[in-house]
Amino acid sequence: MTTKPALAAVDDDAAPLSNQQLRELYTLMAAVRHLDTSAVAWQRQGIIPGYAPELGQEAAQVGSGYAVDRSRDFVFPTYREMGVARAMGLDMVGYMSTHKATWHGGMYNPVESRFAPIQAVVAGSVLHAVGWAHGQTLAAPDEGTGVAMTYFGDGASSQGDVHEAMNFAAVMKAPVVFFIQNNGWAISVPTERQVAGGSVAARAAGYGIPALQVDGNDVVAVYEATRSAFAHCRNGNGPVVIEAMTYRRGPHSTADDPGRYRTLEEERLDAGEDPLERFKQRLLADGVADEAFFADAQRKAEEEAEVIRMGIQDLGPRPGAEMFNLVFQEPTPALQSQATAWREESEHV
Repeated sequence: MTTKPALAAVDDDAAPLSNQQLRELYTLMAAVRHLDTSAVAWQRQGIIPGYAPELGQEAAQVGSGYAVDRSRDFVFPTYREMGVARAMGLDMVGYMSTHKATWHGGMYNPVESRFAPIQAVVAGSVLHAVGWAHGQTLAAPDEGTGVAMTYFGDGASSQGDVHEAMNFAAVMKAPVVFFIQNNGWAISVPTERQVAGGSVAARAAGYGIPALQVDGNDVVAVYEATRSAFAHCRNGNGPVVIEAMTYRRGPHSTADDPGRYRTLEEERLDAGEDPLERFKQRLLADGVADEAFFADAQRKAEEEAEVIRMGIQDLGPRPGAEMFNLVFQEPTPALQSQATAWREESEHV
């Protein structure tokens, strides 16, 4: 009989979330919810060509992103981590530039923001995260151990890259948190039809990695689980797997029609309680916030989304020659030849 690896006992003396922090979490979730639904509308209006919604996953993203130490950690996202980006304080116009097709991966500074370029390759970010985390184990101890956190979904967990990344991370004790948002669907395929055993977290035992399965619709539970995972990694104990159980309430992308594989009634029943409303009721019951606070949070969310919309519309096209500048540190003869040919044909120089 095998046993499930447990998180090592570590010194995690961080104080519980204060009332101010709880209100900040709600404010972030409200901003993410409104920006997310606005982005879908912008796509329908032709302002952006495509978008991957995250309706219903606000708690999983904001709670985990809020736990990141932006002075030393690094996050490796997919194309759906807008909530994480917002929680980490990114320039959201720069983030949305990818969805505007202005620039691949975002126009924000990854080094300064500690948020790697947006990754559209399914499970592609896990290998980058483990490589960066392994680099932390080779750095001088007095530099302080940074932790990588990589995001992917239940569908991406079936990719071979995830197996390789987890195995390497476990062998090398790389400080990396594998954060899975199990939103119930791998595009049009339900989790039970593509995740053997029904749980991604359960697979971690095969690599000797401790795992946490958390209610992904409870922002405080997600934050606390992520904080514990970071403390485990930071103390030299190797990687952790977190599986946040949530639900994708909308389409996989604005090009997807979820009505082809599930009904609105099934979506309503399976989605459970809305994470934003759930957190609101908790704050009201605990006397942490009142209705005036929630109205103000919504007002600020709407104002912020409008500023971002205007910023996106103001984005002009990037110079075409940039496509050759960031391929190699030292351009190869072939790349230089292609750049010259492109300039002659496109810029007539």
